[in-house]
Amino acid sequence: MSSRACPAAVLFDMDGTLVDTEDLWWDACVEVADGLGSPLGEADREALFGLSVEDAALHISGGPGAGAVESLLTDAFTRRLKNGVTMLPGAVALLEALHAAGIPAGLVSASPRPVVDLVLETVGGHRFRLSVAAGDSARNKPAPDPYLAAAARLGVDPAACVAIEDSPTGVASARSAGCAVIVVGPSGAGSGTSGTSGTNTTSGTNAVTAVPTLESVDLPLLRRLVSRAPL
Repeated sequence: MSSRACPAAVLFDMDGTLVDTEDLWWDACVEVADGLGSPLGEADREALFGLSVEDAALHISGGPGAGAVESLLTDAFTRRLKNGVTMLPGAVALLEALHAAGIPAGLVSASPRPVVDLVLETVGGHRFRLSVAAGDSARNKPAPDPYLAAAARLGVDPAACVAIEDSPTGVASARSAGCAVIVVGPSGAGSGTSGTSGTNTTSGTNAVTAVPTLESVDLPLLRRLVSRAPL
């Protein structure tokens, strides 16, 4: 692969990365926890950030009855999603740029398949070559399995892919799969990142590059990350 080659694929997390669903997820968790007589606090909000439904159910239930809590969470979250979701700034422009460049986009989510399919109906499933949801791989995030599964289905090397995430759980999954990683959100905003420069927040061959929003991600940045060129 030459230093100017395009990424083999760009693999997107869904909730909080492409679509603004974090408050909807929190509201669903609060509803379920209140119904179980176990109200959540602000510390729980941070703990639940980026967790799969399975892990969130374990957190809320403490273990017993986690399977039933998982179903309650999925139902509560899906009910809110049916009112529509908003794509985050820069998402549509980046997806269109990837399409124009012939770079496949994949969706790699820790959410259940019904949730993923519902969001895809809103944002446009045609924008993605494939989607991986909870249950589509042996283990969910933070294990590398979802990203490895996406790369295998696309027939590409994970090391030739860029993953875009917003949570520590997702970043751990993508890094352990060998992908170059961009993390979007406050960590990027606080780093002084602007334009397409990016800021490496960790070292190594698949370092994490922090940006404030997807508006800071473009094709030159993606190419640099895959080619291992200095930022």
